[in-house]
Amino acid sequence: MSASQKVAELLASVGDASNNEVSRASSPGADWQGTDGLDHQTRYRPRTFPYLRYLPYDVEDESERLRSFDEILKHLYIAVEAGDFAPGAVHWTRELRSWLGLKFDPPRAARVKLVKLYYELSLAPGIDPSVAERFSSMFMVLTKRKHYLRPGHDLLLDWRPLYKELKVFVLPQESGMVHTTNVKRNIRTLTKLCSFAQLYFDPKEIPAMFEEILPHFSISFSEGAHVVAGLLNLLLPTAPAPAEDETLQPQYYLPTFFHLWSLLNRSKNFDIYFLDIFSRLARDSLSSRHVAFSEYGIFTKDQSSLIFTAILRLLEIPVGQATSPYSVTVDLCGGLALLLDRDQKKHPIAHQIARWIVMSLSPACLDKSDSILGNLESLIQAVETFFHPSNNGAWTKTLAQLVYYLADFFVMRWNRERSGEMDVPEEKKLNDALKKRFVLCLRDVIFMGIYAKSGTAMNFSLSTLQSLAFLEPELILPGALQRIYPSMQGLVEVHRTTSSLRSLQILSRTMVRTKGFRCHVTTMLGLALPGIDANDLDKTLHTLSYIQSVCYNIPFHDLTKEHREISGSSIAVEWVTSEVDRMEREGPNVELNYAEGLSDEDEKLILRSSTAGFGEFLMSLLGRIFTLLENLPDASRIRSGSPEENVVNTLPATFTPLLASLAPELYDMALNKIADFIGNRVIHQARDAMAFICNALCKVNPEKALRILVPMLVRNIRTEIDENGAASTRNTGSDVLPRDRGLVWNVSMLSMSVVHVGDAVLNHKQELFDIAVYMQAKCKGIPTVHVSNYIHHLLLNLTLIYTVDYSLYEREVTAKGIQTEDWGKIAKPAGLGIQWHVPRREEVGFAVELFKSQAESALSHLISLTGNSTSIKRDGSGKEWSDEVSRNLVLLRLIISGVATLFNPNAVSQKGDDVGDVESSLNGDMEMIDINGDVNQNDEKEDADELLVDAEDESAKPTFQYPAGYFLQKTDPLFSSIHDLRKRAGEVLHAVHKFLTEKQEDDVACFTSLYTAYRSWFIDVGVERSAHVLDRLTRLLAADIHPYKISGIRKDYPRPILLRRANLYHVQRLRHNAAPRVKSDLDDKLLLDLAESSVSLYTEIRRNAQAAGEAAVKVLIGARPLIIPPLLDVFEKALKNNDYPRIKGAMFSLLYGSLAKTIGRNWKFTPRLIRAYIAASTVDKPSVQKLATSATYQVLEYGRPLERMVILDADAVRAIAPTDAVESRIAKRKDMIKTKRANIESRKAKLASELVELAKKSHWKKASRTAAIVINLGLRFDTIASEGMIDLVATGTIDPHPNLRGLYSGALVALFTLVDMRAICNHSYESYLLEKQDFPAKVEVTTRQDDPQWTANFLRSFAQPDAEYYVDHDHPGWLVWGKTMPAYRSNPKRTLDRDEPEQKVRCQLGKILDRKWFSTFFGYLKQEPRDSGADRFRMSSAMMLMYAFELLLDDMTVASFDDIKAEIKIVYGDGTDKDQHRATAEIFGALLASSVDEPLDRRNKIWEYTFPLVRDILSDGLTPENSAYWTTFLHLVLHGKDPRRSWPLVDWLASFRLDMNSNAAFKESSKIKLLQQCVVDAGWHFQMEKPIVVDILAHLDHPYKGVREAMGQTLASIYRTRYHESFKDINTLMQSQKAASSIGIRPYQPTEEFSITIRDTFARLEQWRHERTPGQQTPSSYTSGSKTVLLWLDGTLSSEECTQLLPFFPDMFMEQLLHMMDVKEDPELMSLAYHVFRHLPNIPHRAGEDRDFIGSLIRIGKTSQYWHQRLRVLINMQVIYFRRLFLISQDGQQALFDCLSAMLEDTQPEVRQGASTTLSGMIRCSPVALRTGIVEALKEKFTNMLRDSPLPKRVRNSTPTPEHSKVILTRHAAVLGLGALVQAFPYMSPPPTWLPEVLATLAVKAAADPGVVGKSAKTVLSDFKKTRQDTWHVDVKIFSPEQLEDLEGVLWKSYFA
Repeated sequence: MSASQKVAELLASVGDASNNEVSRASSPGADWQGTDGLDHQTRYRPRTFPYLRYLPYDVEDESERLRSFDEILKHLYIAVEAGDFAPGAVHWTRELRSWLGLKFDPPRAARVKLVKLYYELSLAPGIDPSVAERFSSMFMVLTKRKHYLRPGHDLLLDWRPLYKELKVFVLPQESGMVHTTNVKRNIRTLTKLCSFAQLYFDPKEIPAMFEEILPHFSISFSEGAHVVAGLLNLLLPTAPAPAEDETLQPQYYLPTFFHLWSLLNRSKNFDIYFLDIFSRLARDSLSSRHVAFSEYGIFTKDQSSLIFTAILRLLEIPVGQATSPYSVTVDLCGGLALLLDRDQKKHPIAHQIARWIVMSLSPACLDKSDSILGNLESLIQAVETFFHPSNNGAWTKTLAQLVYYLADFFVMRWNRERSGEMDVPEEKKLNDALKKRFVLCLRDVIFMGIYAKSGTAMNFSLSTLQSLAFLEPELILPGALQRIYPSMQGLVEVHRTTSSLRSLQILSRTMVRTKGFRCHVTTMLGLALPGIDANDLDKTLHTLSYIQSVCYNIPFHDLTKEHREISGSSIAVEWVTSEVDRMEREGPNVELNYAEGLSDEDEKLILRSSTAGFGEFLMSLLGRIFTLLENLPDASRIRSGSPEENVVNTLPATFTPLLASLAPELYDMALNKIADFIGNRVIHQARDAMAFICNALCKVNPEKALRILVPMLVRNIRTEIDENGAASTRNTGSDVLPRDRGLVWNVSMLSMSVVHVGDAVLNHKQELFDIAVYMQAKCKGIPTVHVSNYIHHLLLNLTLIYTVDYSLYEREVTAKGIQTEDWGKIAKPAGLGIQWHVPRREEVGFAVELFKSQAESALSHLISLTGNSTSIKRDGSGKEWSDEVSRNLVLLRLIISGVATLFNPNAVSQKGDDVGDVESSLNGDMEMIDINGDVNQNDEKEDADELLVDAEDESAKPTFQYPAGYFLQKTDPLFSSIHDLRKRAGEVLHAVHKFLTEKQEDDVACFTSLYTAYRSWFIDVGVERSAHVLDRLTRLLAADIHPYKISGIRKDYPRPILLRRANLYHVQRLRHNAAPRVKSDLDDKLLLDLAESSVSLYTEIRRNAQAAGEAAVKVLIGARPLIIPPLLDVFEKALKNNDYPRIKGAMFSLLYGSLAKTIGRNWKFTPRLIRAYIAASTVDKPSVQKLATSATYQVLEYGRPLERMVILDADAVRAIAPTDAVESRIAKRKDMIKTKRANIESRKAKLASELVELAKKSHWKKASRTAAIVINLGLRFDTIASEGMIDLVATGTIDPHPNLRGLYSGALVALFTLVDMRAICNHSYESYLLEKQDFPAKVEVTTRQDDPQWTANFLRSFAQPDAEYYVDHDHPGWLVWGKTMPAYRSNPKRTLDRDEPEQKVRCQLGKILDRKWFSTFFGYLKQEPRDSGADRFRMSSAMMLMYAFELLLDDMTVASFDDIKAEIKIVYGDGTDKDQHRATAEIFGALLASSVDEPLDRRNKIWEYTFPLVRDILSDGLTPENSAYWTTFLHLVLHGKDPRRSWPLVDWLASFRLDMNSNAAFKESSKIKLLQQCVVDAGWHFQMEKPIVVDILAHLDHPYKGVREAMGQTLASIYRTRYHESFKDINTLMQSQKAASSIGIRPYQPTEEFSITIRDTFARLEQWRHERTPGQQTPSSYTSGSKTVLLWLDGTLSSEECTQLLPFFPDMFMEQLLHMMDVKEDPELMSLAYHVFRHLPNIPHRAGEDRDFIGSLIRIGKTSQYWHQRLRVLINMQVIYFRRLFLISQDGQQALFDCLSAMLEDTQPEVRQGASTTLSGMIRCSPVALRTGIVEALKEKFTNMLRDSPLPKRVRNSTPTPEHSKVILTRHAAVLGLGALVQAFPYMSPPPTWLPEVLATLAVKAAADPGVVGKSAKTVLSDFKKTRQDTWHVDVKIFSPEQLEDLEGVLWKSYFA
């Protein structure tokens, strides 16, 4: 730990007590400066890079920054207190983010307060969700890094507000009503908030969390279980808890977690949730001193084995014929829990796995044979072959990610432990031995992974290689070089060369810094050169990147000069040659021990000698690049992402470091060669690439380069113009004419040679100025754009501040001469000496002079062209005039951008004429405009309209300015002259616009250049915005930094890259200062021009004007309200005249840009826009319709109610209150906002009533748009809705048009919901926000936890019809009892209290709902649906009717219950049609659902009417067409409700018994299905199952397939819902789990009763099997009964309680399933049995539980009399071995291997072959230690078998004797056994040392055998060769010549054979 950190720690611990006091205080905030001296600390880790120190100008001091910070907090406080969230608080949040973005650090105490405030704001009830998003993102910015605030020490947050928000989404049954009126928050934001806030939750809250969350756990309705796991994963704090409380330690609650995990088997989501929790626990407990830590981290042996088993499952590696270890049905039941998943892209599962493994490692792993590290090695070995490129599939990416994250976490932990950033106790720290083993573990798979076929996997593997090389260069580099040399020398396939080049690129830095290996670098560079090849551009790219990475790390200096004893590079060449030979000899496992084997002296000698060849390298590199450029194809279009374009973009990135690292004499060589090339060639398609190279050349040494280039280029340009007539005439099209190409080539070179090169251009001032004037005078056509660009570049070069330093070393290092020690030298970020270019007076003078001369000429040209004095005709035939105008506009645009930095925003914004009287803002004077942006605060005469405007645009508030090196004073003549010129330019632009719109309105080319010029004129002030400099620099820097990023080390980048970071910071400051400015009169004029053209008739003109307008309004304060009225006028007028283009222009401008938001805030305009939008929706033109449809959401948003009330914690807000009094301002602001909201809401109400009338009488298309808007505008919590609207919605629900019907019925439901919601919240908006709800029927029942009979009695009560209260929720008591449980009175006395507005609405609705209304609605219900997808029970119709019936039951409607009965009768008719059934089911469903909370008598009335009808339909009316509707009806009535609520129905269904005599199969099966639905919906509350089970079991052999399927599934459902745990409280749960074992109690132990049932069932099956005659074709009791049982087993095995059946696997299931698979007469039975059989090994057994299962597999494999059965058990052997790799006992492993080697001698060849394949698979995935022993033993055994049973001579044509057959069988077994050994290592290169001998044995001893033995031997040999094509050159070396000769004859058949 560094000294500064120790001091920080000490201070922190001293200040701890006082610190907490401060943060809780609600005293006004801004006094944090002086609390206790501690708070000046801003962060725990000082910044690595001193941004401010490196700037080339004086910057503000710390106090100035904190003043701005205080100012921001003050305004933020005022805004929040006044309730001005958007735009107020949002604007100051943006300011705060901008302040932090400039790398300023707030004091820690202030950060704590802000974090609390933003946490509060993100979750405040009542805040607009889109605004809350902004606050959430600010919260994440403030807590982004762990070193800002220490969890628990500086900050604790409360988890409950966040939990409350999440609950609305995932536990909706808890929060009562569904919110339809309130827009919900975005769940993704909430889950992200959890990731950030979780760190700061208090570990002491863990018990409270369990109390709150765990009772929701239930498997009976398993969504509950998924939700609980998801919530725990998001909320559980994993930071170490105080040591004294035992109940907070991980091992206290981990057994319970493992128990919960085992309750939901076969679920992938559960595996992910728990791994995520465990991996975070491992990470956070690492630094804790008191959490016990062993070789398994903080876990126990059993826990770690289970986690590894889950990891193996998660990788989803395919094994043999196994099915997936997961069951889709289990995860499908997750339902809403899906919302709690973390984003799998950002948090891939591999990341969690790796974090868990690496954070659990410690030196304790080294000396124990079984540990996390040992298990990791076994895991990697088990899946090793899946890394091979030939073996790719769905698993490839996950595996590549896994090793990547493993290495990355290890590197991070290693580095942070070394730097002291991670405070880890000494005994847990990673050490060298551990590091070595870790690298060795991943080494082999990575060397396979880098050749992957998938690009993603290859990228991951290469990054992993980089991390491993960083950790252990000595272990990684030799193997890498051994593979890279042959592929670079072209000895192997091309794709390997690409991988090698990429590996070299990422290894280059490590190689350069590692002794011995750095001597290979120059050779590698030489070998890489042929990669630059115009025929293979991808390879070229990688080669260039490699060269770039070398140039960033080594100087190209010939180090042999001072050392006479070295002559040239011969020493290095000899040494490298001998090393390469050695690698070839020793193969991939070569060890080049340079650290010991090579003395330092020799190594330096070799290195020096190797640098002698740099000159040659440089020349041949340039030669190759020139050849490449000459052969580049023409780039068809710009930015196409083609390989050519990528190469052109990579060249400058390679050349800048290359030229910067050259020694002076080499630079001169390069300069001459490049200059020579430029002067003598013109290669048009390589123009940009070459220009970039020129730029690199001039940047590195401007004096030298410009001295040679400028005169040459200027000379060439004059020659081209004077002698070749280049650019003498205009040309059509966009291609450069061949005649002009030379000119364009030279101009491009020149323009790139003078940009960003510093003040060296002044040496050529006159030449550069003259040539500019000369070209402008002479050129026409396309080349003129390039000329203007040259002037633009020259201006930028003269006026910008930028770094002009590209060297790898500081000046003093270069001065004393480069030595070998300087290779790969680390640049210290804090010790750089940066050379900046800061414009001198002389340069600015030159720039202004150039600007003036060019601007004057352009302006005078434009004036004359648009006046009458022009000589050029505008006759429309020649385009001469257009060209001239465009050319001058382009020039004007580029020169304005060129001097953008010289313009001062304040001078530009002047209203008057005189620029001189500007109140200079250079000193950061901020009072330009009242800071609040309340522009109208001081005018007392606010008119009514003003109050409809939401305080001026957010951008209206001034930004804080910080020095960024602006150098002109306002008194300076240069200052006034450029500002005057800019103003004149604006006026001329306006004139051109006027002229074009009057005279040339179709001249698209001119308009295009005019509006791009407008755009630059507006936005390029203070910084050249139009070029997006900041984004571009940021992107390029990020790309170049990427290869050097190493986890846990900060900014270890090459020096040039660090310098670019400093430059970028300067640009960030510039960009920050370029805040929106005030408009001037001229701005207004030009903005209105743009508005006018935004609705032009011509599409292109519209588009350009809109783009320019969008850019302009972003930089001008108050621009939006200025241009909205004219646009609205045009929109309205165009609609009258059906002027389609203008309608489109107006819609686009108003609704698709940033104006849309302003209009929504400004209710002066909104109503006009909404009316116009509705009118547009009937325009008869598809393109207009498309625009209208896409904008719907935007317009609907306008109608949303404004925030009425936001509930905040006063302390959190007051913590940031300023010291000065701001109460009066807050009050004033509050009143204004109130009045404004009231005004806007009244406008909304007015508009709503107007639109209601419109909707009533419009065409359906218009009506549907209007209706959608009205619904948003009209529904309000206080007033509910206007009469007109209620009328519209209620009558609209029975509108003849289906679309309108849907819309209105949705609105009606919303209306009903709102009325109920208000009543439940006691008509108070505050209660509504806080979700304080009062349901009349709801009661909290106290549970009798201590009564041992409580659960039994509770369940028993569900079998009785009468109850005092109903328990609708499924979760109370399933896992654990809470103190109380929510229930509902069975006969509620009071109904909801309704106040006057609610009653009024209900009365009005009641009047509309008469019999005719119902009759019409029912009529629509039974219409045939329009498409088959809609043909289902529609919940929406049922919801709608449910509310209508509620009104009816309250006797509020005109229609009576008898009317409804009559109507229902009409609907059902004769019941022959499925649509009648659908409608009836929906009506009955609604009727029963509406009566749920009614008093008993009303309920009985309804049930008495409904039940007999439903019973009759369900008994006799069901058909395959309509049964689905009735199933959904049942679901609606029963789901999530107490079964006793629907007692008649449940009781009737439960009384169903099978009728064996009935031949109506469908009737029987559909009733069982309804019964099953009933069981599933009621879950464990269904208590009448006993007789049903007996009945089904008695009829297992039912003859009908449909009935059997229903029976099987129902049995599975019943047994699934029988299990429950019901612990009396959380404590008992935790303690009993802990007492049982570290992985908790094993759930799902079968009860005695269940075991008897299973045994009886299987005994009957066995009996029926014997009764069936073999070969019987007709169905028998055996086949039918078996199918029912199989369906039941399948249902159970593929759901979470599958482990209940484990005890029956070995004896019952295996035997019976194998028998069923042998019934060839019944294919259905065979395939079902096979399907269930394959489930068995996937079921998770606990350790030790698998012994009998394995035993029975072995028994059947060895002794079964049917060979099919012996073959089939092999499938399961391999799967169970692989799945249980970490849990299977050693005896079990050994037994399986023994069994397989015995089965190789089976009499049936298929079984032998199967055993061989299984054996090789099992050897392949075994851990090395086990594998070695087994291979050794088996090899000896099989070789002896082959040797000891020679093939006897066979007499011709005689039958083989038994002895003879036996020998053949033995030989075949031996060959297959040896073959299995060979095939177990298909990709290992080089192969294991014992392998050649085995192959030779096979070739000599067996290949010549006749028949099956010889054939098998040959197959083994040829497969071996086939899989090793790629690596044969390596593999062949391990064979002795004799062995190769033995193989020759068999493997390589003669061509003529």
